[in-house]
Amino acid sequence: MAKQKVVLAYSGGLDTSVILKWLVKKGYEVVCFVGDIGQDEDFSAIKEKALKTGASKVYIEDLKKEFVTDFIFPAMRGNALYEGRYLLGTSIARPLLAKAQIEIAKKEGAQYVAHGATGKGNDQVRFELTYYALYPEIKVISPWKDVEFLSEFKGRSDMIAYAKKWGIPVKATAAKPYSEDENLMHISHEAGVLEDPEFRTPEHVFSRTASIDATPAKETVVEIHFKDGNPVKVVDKTHKVSKTEPLEMFVYLNKLGTENGIGRVDMVENRFIGIKSRGVYETPGATILWIAHRDLEGIAMDKEVMHIRDMLIPKFSELIYNGFWFSPEMDFLMSAINKSQEAIDGSVTLSLYKGNVNTIGRESPTSLYDQKQSSMDVEGGFNAMDSKGFININAIRLKAHYLAMKGKVDYSWLKKNKADKNGKG
Repeated sequence: MAKQKVVLAYSGGLDTSVILKWLVKKGYEVVCFVGDIGQDEDFSAIKEKALKTGASKVYIEDLKKEFVTDFIFPAMRGNALYEGRYLLGTSIARPLLAKAQIEIAKKEGAQYVAHGATGKGNDQVRFELTYYALYPEIKVISPWKDVEFLSEFKGRSDMIAYAKKWGIPVKATAAKPYSEDENLMHISHEAGVLEDPEFRTPEHVFSRTASIDATPAKETVVEIHFKDGNPVKVVDKTHKVSKTEPLEMFVYLNKLGTENGIGRVDMVENRFIGIKSRGVYETPGATILWIAHRDLEGIAMDKEVMHIRDMLIPKFSELIYNGFWFSPEMDFLMSAINKSQEAIDGSVTLSLYKGNVNTIGRESPTSLYDQKQSSMDVEGGFNAMDSKGFININAIRLKAHYLAMKGKVDYSWLKKNKADKNGKG
């Protein structure tokens, strides 16, 4: 009787190496999948380790270009920003990895897929929702929610002992003071010593952004060109460098962001399952790209379209964070976002200096900006007398509200603010 086959999302770390051996010992044929999304890893060593640990086959998939064009750029077009601060570097990568894993499961005729995400975090949700969205018949093995696995492995020490028992190489025997997740877009630092929200992240933790003291004393001026909301060209005017291929553009923006100390965020966020967690993120290139894209929209996007789209940003970001990249609601939102980007063409010039990204110029062939109309010195075809009627019309309902509610309007909040400012109350 043939063994049941499972495709495991494998990293080569302690957890997934133990899970690989555990699945093999339970009688499964395990095919390992490793997605290269820009993490700094020795993939040949990971493959060798997986085979020695019992994998029947190992897939190393280069997903970097797809990550940029099909996941990072669409998120940027919608200005995705979770809880107003997090650029979603981990969240955006998970549906890509799960998608590639499902493709391998179909190719291999596997009945199961497995992952090493914990039962407290967001990644378990992101992986499994993507699995079911793309392959409803698939069966999922999630060891950190499996009673038998949890009874055998109560902590890191149990896993280290198991690895030693079965000859699985372990890099360290002591617990790391924090955990990291790295890809082309960012690196995150969390857990361990960082769980104390008052603890300042030591400078040695940061690997993607230079400390402000180590950044150049001169600004770097970069020009980013867009077509339909997508970046199509990056020109480093300071160092006379130009990039047009999507992956090369993003890698180069990462380089500039790293050198100039751009993209650090330290925040406490709300996980999908309801637990608050502290995350320290470094997102250099994407920070530059998001700022440039948003600025171009200011000159090229219709006011009402922008304001409606801006109302969608929190929901769009939440869907990415919570793992609903492949969902009907995401299809709906992405259609609206893509429609809003049809005329977002032009270029934005930025100054990168000491952790800051400042816009210093922009131009667009689809610009809605009229310098004469905006000018305080030139009439430019605008009749100021029209504003009188405009204000009168907008004041009608305010007057009516006051008259209808005379004696009932409560402005106590205003009085309280005044008292607070005077140090009274």
